[in-house]
Amino acid sequence: MKKKTGLKALIVISSVAVFVAVFALGCGGTSNPTGSAYKVGVVLSASGPNAPLGQSEQQSLLLLEKQVNANGGINGHPLDIIIEDDASDPAKAATAAAKLINQDQVSALIGSSGTGPTLAIVPVVDKAKVPLISMAAGTKITSPVDPLVFRTPPSDSMAITRVLTYLKNTLKVKKIAILHDSNAFGTGGADELSAKAPKYGITVVARESYGSADTDMTAQLTKIQGTPAQAIVVWGTNPGPASIAKNMQQLGMTIPYIGSHGIANKKFIELAGTAANGVVFPAGKLLVPASIPAGSDWSKAVNDFSAAYKKEYQMDIDTFAAHGYDAGSIIVEAMKKAGTDSTKLRDQIEQTAGLAGVDGVYTYSPTNHDGLSVADLTMIKINNGAWVEAKQ
Repeated sequence: MKKKTGLKALIVISSVAVFVAVFALGCGGTSNPTGSAYKVGVVLSASGPNAPLGQSEQQSLLLLEKQVNANGGINGHPLDIIIEDDASDPAKAATAAAKLINQDQVSALIGSSGTGPTLAIVPVVDKAKVPLISMAAGTKITSPVDPLVFRTPPSDSMAITRVLTYLKNTLKVKKIAILHDSNAFGTGGADELSAKAPKYGITVVARESYGSADTDMTAQLTKIQGTPAQAIVVWGTNPGPASIAKNMQQLGMTIPYIGSHGIANKKFIELAGTAANGVVFPAGKLLVPASIPAGSDWSKAVNDFSAAYKKEYQMDIDTFAAHGYDAGSIIVEAMKKAGTDSTKLRDQIEQTAGLAGVDGVYTYSPTNHDGLSVADLTMIKINNGAWVEAKQ
């Protein structure tokens, strides 16, 4: 019996029928192929602070496995996606990666949900010579290029370029405050924002941090209120950014709130409530499908995935679901040509060109393991609990 190991429980899905379908999938019930399995290991954050990311990623990867196997697998072999929960902990991520490689004998890895856990996995794959596709956005993951490490989400660098351009050209502000998570994702983003802001004529007049588990950032915001900041940039993933939005509302702060791409799911709106309205953040164009060229392969990929995900889970897609689905799809396409040899698989992934995913159109090269570009991003505004494309 095939198992999704390392997870304390499957994500609770409202429909009993859907739960049964997913359970049957986990036991190999939907697999038509008869050859030996093509194994892909996944390390993600199904629990802990990064759970709002990891849970969407998990669902999308289970959906991909179901689709691939229902269509005959890969070259007649069933796809076996083995998932481990790192609980948003870098040490657990490294342990999970080693287990998947050494015990489960996977040919490639996907993971993790967050920058810190991903960076902890990198030495493991480097030693084992197994390719990794990250679902995290930290710039350091792919810069400098590691021959074995790729990514699907837009990098911090791309998102920061979008944010600073928006601050300069649309909001026309010259002084900002940065409030960031103290973890690897938040600190890395804040460092890059601080370094690049002067090139856009923008001065950082305050920089504050908070812990990933903190629920009240009133003290940091009060300090920022005492500065000439014309906007605040919050760099982190939920739940922290949602708490900050509510704290700003409580303090009567009216300066623009610009978030990171780490809040690009409905969980932020759910947690922040009415305080989410007016928040602007960079994200993939998939959140506003009308911004994608009509009739393009990219548009078709978004529409097909959105419909399948909605049918399977009764939920709308978000960028984190896209990160997982694209990572799995890239590996599946590479396996069709290279099989399961990790060295050949790595080479084939690097040769990916013009592959229309949900996040964008992927092209890797020996000098570029990011796959996407700034053009694949837009600025999103939350308006009455819905995503709309912000004026740019």
